[in-house]
Amino acid sequence: MWDGGTYKGINENNTIIDFHGLLQIHMPPYYNAVINSVSSIMVSFSSWNGVRMHANHFLVTDFLKNTLKFRGFVISDWEALDKMTNPRGSDYHLSIKLGVLAGIDMVMIPFNYTGFIGNLTSLILDNTIPMSRIDDAVRRILRVKFTMGLFENPFPDPSLAGELGKQEHRDLAREAVRKSLVLLKNGKYGEKPLLPLPKKCGKLLVAGSYADNLGGQCGGWTITWQGLEGNNLTAGTTILEGIKSTVDGSAQVVFSEEPSPDFVQKGGFNYAIVVVGEPPYAESQGDNLNLTIPAPGPSVIETVCSNVKCIVVLISGRPLLIEPYINKIDAFVAAWLPGTEGKGVADVLYGDYGFTGKLSRTWFKSVDQLPMNVGDLHYDPLFPFGFGLETHPSF
Repeated sequence: MWDGGTYKGINENNTIIDFHGLLQIHMPPYYNAVINSVSSIMVSFSSWNGVRMHANHFLVTDFLKNTLKFRGFVISDWEALDKMTNPRGSDYHLSIKLGVLAGIDMVMIPFNYTGFIGNLTSLILDNTIPMSRIDDAVRRILRVKFTMGLFENPFPDPSLAGELGKQEHRDLAREAVRKSLVLLKNGKYGEKPLLPLPKKCGKLLVAGSYADNLGGQCGGWTITWQGLEGNNLTAGTTILEGIKSTVDGSAQVVFSEEPSPDFVQKGGFNYAIVVVGEPPYAESQGDNLNLTIPAPGPSVIETVCSNVKCIVVLISGRPLLIEPYINKIDAFVAAWLPGTEGKGVADVLYGDYGFTGKLSRTWFKSVDQLPMNVGDLHYDPLFPFGFGLETHPSF
């Protein structure tokens, strides 16, 4: 449950909110998932008002299973039962008792499975955990396996391995990229929209450390746990490569990660595209109380956008602090983590397709405003929930 709603957004932290707020802000996606027959739900490391989610019988059993009529199985997070006591693992017997009685059906145990089996067996034999709870867990797991046909076909078809990464799959991923981008600014006040750019764009400067950074586009949980910056992680197309393949042959594309003011001022550039962002991360490694754009991103924005008509493309898994620079920027695009298909970004920048994406969360002016949600008394965002400018294809 909801690391994004925890105190200061810290991973595995405590979500402090009443039940009404929980239902209103955090629960709607779960309703849709359960209605559409999702088969498994993993419990979060985090807590709700001080109660560990892995020990929360009210939410896991009373609400999810009984009220929402969830018929799949509930699985723990990785080694989550170990984290239920402090110090970690100091009372594994108690952790197993609390977790299983809360309604967890399958426990993710990468290492200490013998300890888990021994403790769980003991808890069943002394009737601390009733057999009815075990029957419920087994019934739910088997129901999903039968529904998936795993007893008839327990192994994947190895002949399908060659299907991975096919062009039709990349085309679909590219479509997902262009539909997920959100155009938040398009032209300075009183000026005509800057996007879409002309493909005959003269001399174009592409700047920023994420313009030619496939690993940065993909983010964490890509090939490795924390992901990896650079272009040696996986196959794909960077945003720079997408731009180069999209512009007219007469256009001159110049790339510089961190250009100097003199270089920009004397370069004779007609336009600039600045791609900045945050490095890949997963889980606690992504905790950030400031939510600022890492260096040299801000200085590149300042240098380029003070001298050339510029589009800033932000690569990030969340809104970052952009308000100090927004007035210098001509056009601003939230690209999130577009993955391997950087051509999807070029598709909309140059008008082969229009921008259609909308914000799925509120974009703050200052971190001092957080948490901020629609309906708050002092709701004053930089860009509100659901906002997103649209453009039309330039055929």
